[in-house]
Amino acid sequence: MKFYKSLRPFKAISFDLDDTLYDNHPVIKKAEADFLVYLTSTYQELEQLDARKWNLYKNLLIKENPALQHDVSLWRKEIIKRVMVVYGISMVNAIKYAERALQKFLQLRSDFTVPPESMLLLKELALHYPVVAITNGNVDIKKIGLDDAFQFVLKAGNGFNSKPDIALFQQAALELDIAIEDLLHIGDHLLTDVYGAQNNNAQAVWFNPKAKQLDKAKLLPTIEVSDLKHLLKLL
Repeated sequence: MKFYKSLRPFKAISFDLDDTLYDNHPVIKKAEADFLVYLTSTYQELEQLDARKWNLYKNLLIKENPALQHDVSLWRKEIIKRVMVVYGISMVNAIKYAERALQKFLQLRSDFTVPPESMLLLKELALHYPVVAITNGNVDIKKIGLDDAFQFVLKAGNGFNSKPDIALFQQAALELDIAIEDLLHIGDHLLTDVYGAQNNNAQAVWFNPKAKQLDKAKLLPTIEVSDLKHLLKLL
């Protein structure tokens, strides 16, 4: 555990989900590959779609509509519709199929189990502080077994800009009936989690299990930990 700033008293703890409570990289990699197989095998018109073409449409769409980055589910649904129409599926059908395909992707990207040590940590912390989740992602909380682990879960989208924007931190503080500065946020990402929290007057714990360097940090975290169980030392 490394302290960069003095830890102020806090009243609640918020967690990022992806790559903090579990390793999301292999999950997403597999989900993306399986999803492409689903698209090309389910819709004959998409047989020639590959990962390179998919990513081209994905990047083009976000350039055309940057606001989509705040809602990854909506972004994906719009990509699916765009690709389907380009490959000859009617807009009417593309709208219907895109919703179905999105649900398939959410199923694939939520097909894993949270490590038991993360579950135990959340239970222990919840004995001492309100514990909530703040995520930019779209994992199915219930499917991965975290539906009872938090007082509530806030996701970007549906009117909330993604971290590092203040919106989700502000909403968490509102629902907890505390000031933002009374929130201790834990996450792996130097921009969305560390900068997002510190820039909005919350405190940040940087989860850094792979010993990454701080050279890309816009603001220093309050604390750095290589193992989440070190958080128990703060109790």
